[in-house]
Amino acid sequence: MRVLFDQGTPVPLRRHLPDHRVETAFERGWSSLRNSALLDRAEAEGFELLVTTDQSLRHQQNLAAWRLSVLVLMSTSWPRIEARVDRIVATIERIAPGECVEVPI
Repeated sequence: MRVLFDQGTPVPLRRHLPDHRVETAFERGWSSLRNSALLDRAEAEGFELLVTTDQSLRHQQNLAAWRLSVLVLMSTSWPRIEARVDRIVATIERIAPGECVEVPI
């Protein structure tokens, strides 16, 4: 699966997803894109999942308009996220296209 990390997603999470192709918005030069533009660009470029820490994304955007799945991490703290990495990986493995899932941290 092609996975895009937005600006707030801790990059060390990448090493826990060896079966996926992970890129960051920063690496793609998309750091300045706003939410809808980022979602449009990610989907157009073939990404299947956006991992974000933007807890307001689902309330600001009509996510049903995209096929892209969205995983919302409810913290930006790497130590807290790392403690729940098994839950995050399991959620990524079962997320459906177009689904938005929040992972409590």
